Amino acid sequence: MTNLTIDCQSLELNDEQFYQLCLNNRNLRFELNHKGDLVIMSPVGDISSNRNGRLIQQLLNWSDQNKTGIVFDSSAGFILPNGATRSPDASWIPLTKWHQIPDQEKEKFSHICPDFVIELMSPSDNLKDTQTKMKEYQENGTKLGWLINRKDKKVEIYRQNQVIEILDNPNILSGENILVDFELNLEMIW
Repeated sequence: MTNLTIDCQSLELNDEQFYQLCLNNRNLRFELNHKGDLVIMSPVGDISSNRNGRLIQQLLNWSDQNKTGIVFDSSAGFILPNGATRSPDASWIPLTKWHQIPDQEKEKFSHICPDFVIELMSPSDNLKDTQTKMKEYQENGTKLGWLINRKDKKVEIYRQNQVIEILDNPNILSGENILVDFELNLEMIW
């Protein structure tokens, strides 16, 4: 099963209407692309859900010690500067940016692009579509992004103003100068 995209441009959903649509259909996961099309996300399955939980666990453990930012799971939505509303599998925003967001906005989908994102491919994901989404994050302000392809045991690393780096079967990924001292152990992810 792949994601389903519905042309909703004529409806021109505003932020509040999209958020309400998500609330009214809690059993479904939605995103909006930059054209205003509604993307209905496919279920990921139990293995992918577990692996995503392992990603979040490691990221949260680091964040609890580091205390420089806020970690989000795939249920968070971010309204990017290009108008798309995206929900990365895992993401991080520095506290300085988090504190600039109005509290009322934090209760819904914030107008911000995370500094760090992870997309963990599940069997239902399309590689080209996921790569396009990673480039969109990068173009909208993400400083570091990891596209983890479990099937092929590859990781694509997206950095601002740099060529995409592809790693074959790495054991550990470094948070570099964005997530200082963070290392993602991929043993439980593969």
